[in-house]
Amino acid sequence: MTSTDTPHSAAETADPNVDPTLEADVFARGCNSRMALQNATGRWGALALAALNEGPYRFSALRRRVDGVSERMLSQTLQTLERDGLVHREVLENIPPKVEYSLTELGADVADKITALIELLESQVPKIVASQTEYDARGQ
Repeated sequence: MTSTDTPHSAAETADPNVDPTLEADVFARGCNSRMALQNATGRWGALALAALNEGPYRFSALRRRVDGVSERMLSQTLQTLERDGLVHREVLENIPPKVEYSLTELGADVADKITALIELLESQVPKIVASQTEYDARGQ
C-alpha cells in the first residue's frame, strides 16, 4: 500500500500535538519520527525488519525466523510497522487464506540500515564480550 492508498490523510492520523509545518527532529519530544524510530529499532521491530529484508514471509515462518517472539507480540509489531509504512501485508487467495508480509520501499531502506548495524555488531561479538567481562570484573 502506498501513501496515496491510505484511507486517512496524514493530518487525520498524525499526532494532534505535533505541528505538521515543523521540520522532522527525532530529538524533539513531539516529532513523529521519534515513534517511528522506536518502532523500527525496538527489539522485535528491528528483528522483523531484518528478517523481511531476506524476502517475504508468511506469519508463521516469520515467527519461527524471529526466535522467541510471541504470536501476539509479532502481530502487534507487524501492525505497527505496517502503520508506519515499512511493512506491506497481503492476504493470499488460498483456502484457508494466508497472509504474507514484505517490506515497502521505505521499509527496505530502513531494513538495509538495520541489517548493516546487526552485521557490524555480530562481527564485533568477541570485543563486546571482552568489554562486558572487563566491566563486570570491576564490580559495577
